[in-house]
Amino acid sequence: MNRVLIVEDEERIASFVDKGLRANGFTTTIVGDGDAAYDYALTGGFDLILLDIGLPGRDGFTVLRELREARVSAPVIVLTARDSVRDTVAGLEGGADDWMTKPFRFEELLARVRLRLRTAARAPEVTVLRGGEVTLDLRTRRARSGERTVDLTAREFVLLELFLRHPGQVLSREQILSHVWGYDFDPGSNIVDVYVRALRKKLGAERVETVRGMGYRLPA
Repeated sequence: MNRVLIVEDEERIASFVDKGLRANGFTTTIVGDGDAAYDYALTGGFDLILLDIGLPGRDGFTVLRELREARVSAPVIVLTARDSVRDTVAGLEGGADDWMTKPFRFEELLARVRLRLRTAARAPEVTVLRGGEVTLDLRTRRARSGERTVDLTAREFVLLELFLRHPGQVLSREQILSHVWGYDFDPGSNIVDVYVRALRKKLGAERVETVRGMGYRLPA
């Protein structure tokens, strides 16, 4: 089941798109500002992003640029009331995969969503993630640190995969919680710290760095 992040601050439009996608078998999440859009998309938990341009906080152009700089590769379809050629070109050059001007018919949006998902599915699948001397085989679910094979629990595997997909990037505890445990998990819990310590014990203390007051990162 494909997961779609809907980034739209107009509740009427967000609800319209959300209901249509859910009725067609998609799992959806709605956010209404650019800062939340960036944080949610950064988790890597979405197969496609529908991104409005005129957002509170970061605007859509900024969100798009920063996500591409952070190596988030999910297809992005921009939804906007702007219809100038300059804005269209800016969006596509900034990393958007498609562009739709409001108002639009849901049937056309659905067709474009399905097309972008099919195109993304044809891209070569990455089966081994690497970061320094750490590797993670997504097929066998085996990790290696240097010459050592490391056995991981299911949660440790997902946590290491998250770090390896964002090398050098600081991930906050909230971002890690949302990806590994879900947004309904208690944000006051120290579970992230517990699992980071477990990874360090298995991989080596230097493999995961603490960035004081911000979170953790895997050195690039």
